[in-house]
Formats: sequence, structure tokens, C-alpha cells
Amino acid sequence: MRRMTESVELLIGLRYLLSRKRSGFVSFMSSISLLGVALGVAALITILSVMNGFESELRERLLSMSAHGAVFARQGQIQDWRPIEQATASATGVAAAAPYVEIEGMIRANSALQSVLVNGIDPSSEPDVSRSNLSLVAGEIGSLAAGEHNIILGRVLALRLGVIPGDDVILLVPRPTGRGDLQPVLQRFVVSGVFEAGLQDHDASLAIMHWVDASALLGANGGVTGVRFRAADVFDAPRIAAVLQESLGDRVRTTDWTIENASYFRAIKLEKMMMSLILTLVIAVAAFNIIASLVMVVTDKTTDIAILRTLGLAPGNVVKVFFIQGIVIGWIGVFLGVCLGIVLAINVPVIVPVLEHWLDFQIMPGDVYYMSAIPSELHAWDVAIIAVTAFALTGLATLYPARRAAHVNPAMALRYE
Repeated sequence: MRRMTESVELLIGLRYLLSRKRSGFVSFMSSISLLGVALGVAALITILSVMNGFESELRERLLSMSAHGAVFARQGQIQDWRPIEQATASATGVAAAAPYVEIEGMIRANSALQSVLVNGIDPSSEPDVSRSNLSLVAGEIGSLAAGEHNIILGRVLALRLGVIPGDDVILLVPRPTGRGDLQPVLQRFVVSGVFEAGLQDHDASLAIMHWVDASALLGANGGVTGVRFRAADVFDAPRIAAVLQESLGDRVRTTDWTIENASYFRAIKLEKMMMSLILTLVIAVAAFNIIASLVMVVTDKTTDIAILRTLGLAPGNVVKVFFIQGIVIGWIGVFLGVCLGIVLAINVPVIVPVLEHWLDFQIMPGDVYYMSAIPSELHAWDVAIIAVTAFALTGLATLYPARRAAHVNPAMALRYE
């Protein structure tokens, strides 16, 4: 008997939904509700996929000129750094490790003076450069030989200084004297290359030289700032850093890319959260349209509801009739939105150039931004969360009109019929 009742509820609900005798305005409202849910879901999936793409692009560019993690001295330089390098390189999950020297200073060429962050690297084993996505505009990393005083500059920094490979630059760095003060040191270097990492912070302020030359600038006699490592899995870097910190003790400190670049990814996370909230409100508004359309259906079907109640249909069964009707509208909208969103998210790199051509407008000009194409990265988890949230919103939207239908008084409804 229960199964028969449930089949009757499903049959009546679908009949009301597909009935050709429905008011044209009610049908229009139902269609608008379905379309609103579909567009809201599709927009949310597409926007989150684009933001995921930007996040991955930012992470790739940030890590193109920096390691996944590092072990460095709490103060000053590390003189006996080779055991630390061996311990880091042998740690589980580490793909490569190499020493580095980091110096802040000023660089001068012609009449231009710029601040600079110098990275002293080992070109033969440096995981930060030799295995990165670094794009050399001119020159080679191999030109960095110990004692030859060669330096490679970021593209923007080289433009500001007005230098090209082969030109001389003068580097001014502060050297600790051991008496608690600093001594300025001037050294001439030859520009042997220009690189482009695709990030303003790197291209406009970073310079690369051999770590031996950088160590000599500081008078460290072979000492280094620390040892950097590149993990086999970039997301495993925090665990590796924690393990190294525990094994090497308090004489050193460890860090990883999630700490060094926390502000960038915190900003993206906040933007994703706000966009998700705004577009979820769009879906909620579409769900409210479902309420309006079902309320009008209940008003239109008051006589039918009274007859069903007279024939013995319980109030709970009436609730199910209209709940099924609203759920079908919402779920079809969510399904269409998920399908449309997935198609759009996958084809964003194809769709955007077509729109730019039609509108004669470039969204991301190459002379303004480091990337001229909009990236997109579809995550199944995002799609699942969006679909479940939309299902829940559309389900909640059907409760009020369904309960209103259940409270129709059969005697009053049929009194003037």
C-alpha cells in the first residue's frame, strides 16, 4: 500500500509539472527558475575553475625561481653546511638539494641605481633554477662560474638599469664586520644573462650569481645562508620541512613555499570564497523563484488538492506531491548547470579568444599582464560541493509551498465550486 501511495505521489507531481493546462505565467516562472539554477551553477563552476587555474599558474611562477623549502641558519651564515645538505638530500620525498646565499643590496649601472636581491646558487646542482620553468631571455645559467664575477639579472631589472649581456654593473652589499656593524662592499660584475620568471617581484628585483662569489662578497669564506630543497611532490614540502626541523634540531630553521608565499594564496582563497558566496546567492535567488512558481501552482490547483484530500490523500502525501514537483525543477536545473559548467570550464582557453575576437577586446593584454591567456583548472571536488549545495537549496525552496498545499481545507476549497 505504501509503495502504491508513493507511486501515486510521483505520478501526480510529474503530471502537474508537465500539464499543458497550467497557467502560462506559472510555466514561465518554472522555466525561469530552472534556467536561473542552471546558469548559477554553471557560472560558479566556471569561475572557480578559472580561479583554480590562476592559483596553479601563480604557484608555478612563484616556484620557478624559488625552492619548495629551505633549511637556514637562525643567525648569520652556515659554515659547515655539507652535512645539512646531505641530510636534506637524503630525506624522504626530496628530489634535490643545494646550498644558497641570499644578499640584499643595491645595483648600479650607468646612472641608474636599483635595489636588488641576490641569490647565490650552485648551477651544477641548484634545484631552484636548473629544474625550474625559468625562461632565459639571453645568456645561460652555465655562464655562472666561481670566481668569474658573472651575474644574471631579471628582465625588468635589466631594462631599468639599461644593460644587456656583456655590460658591467656595480653591486653594493652590506658585509657584517663581526663587531655588530656593517661594512659596505663594492664589487664589479659582468651581466652574462637576462631571465624572465613571469612575476614582477622576481623580474624587477632578483639577480643570480655563483654561490662562491656571493659568499666572498659577505666574507663568509665558503659559508652559505642555507640549503634549499625541491620536493618530488610540491604539496609534500611542509611535511618535509617539519621532519628536517625535528631531525636537525634548533641550530637551524626550516621553511617551505606555503609559508614564504602565504599572502598570495591567502588572497586567492579569500577571492574564491567571496566569489563562491556571491554566486551561491545567485543560485539562492533562483531557488526563491521555485518557491514563487510552486505557490502559484498550489493556488491554481487548490480544487484538485481538495479533491485528492477528499479521496483520502493524507496531508503528508500532498506535501510529497509538490515536493517532487519542486525537486524535479531544481534537480534538472542543477544537472544542466553542472553539464554546462564543466563544458565551459574545460573550454575556457578556447572560448575566451573567440569572445575577444567577436568583441574586439583583449581581456588580458600581453603588454600589461605576464600571461595573455586565461587559465582554467576543473576540480571534481568543487563540482561535487556546488552540486550538493544547489540540490540542498532547491530542496529547501520546495518545503514552504508543499506545506502550504498540505494545509488546504477541502471543505472551504470545494464550497464555492
